[in-house]
Amino acid sequence: MLSWYVKVIGSCWLAMGLIGAAHAAGSWSAQVQSVMVAMSDRDSRSQPIAPPNGVLAQEGVIDRIHWRLDAPPGGAVNAWLCHPEQCVALSGMRGTVTQLAGRHANEPLYFRFNLRPGQRPVRVQGLQVIVNYQ
Repeated sequence: MLSWYVKVIGSCWLAMGLIGAAHAAGSWSAQVQSVMVAMSDRDSRSQPIAPPNGVLAQEGVIDRIHWRLDAPPGGAVNAWLCHPEQCVALSGMRGTVTQLAGRHANEPLYFRFNLRPGQRPVRVQGLQVIVNYQ
C-alpha cells in the first residue's frame, strides 16, 4: 500500500514538473544580414528575426530583448526594433528593450531604419537580438 502511495505522489510531482517546464522561462538569439539605409523619407527593414524552430512554446511572452547593431563612424541612423504590434525607438549601438514585454515571443521581430536628413547612405550590420521570454 505504501509503495502505491509513493508511486502516485511521485507521478504527481513528475507531472507538475513537466507542466511547469512548458511555461518555463528561456531565451533565443538570432542574427540577420546587414541593411543598406539610403533614404531619410523611406524606411529600410531587416529580414524577419524569428526564433529557431522548436525553441519556444506558443504561449511564451517577451520579458526583455537585448539588441545590438553596428553603423560606421559618423553614420548615425534612426533605428527601431519592431514586433508586429509595436516598434520601439533605439538609441546607441546596443541596449535592452522592455517596452515589448508581454507581446508574443514567437512572432518575428525586425529592425527598421532611416537616415537623418542630409546623411549619406550607410550599411548597418551586426544586427543581433537576444529575446528573453516567460
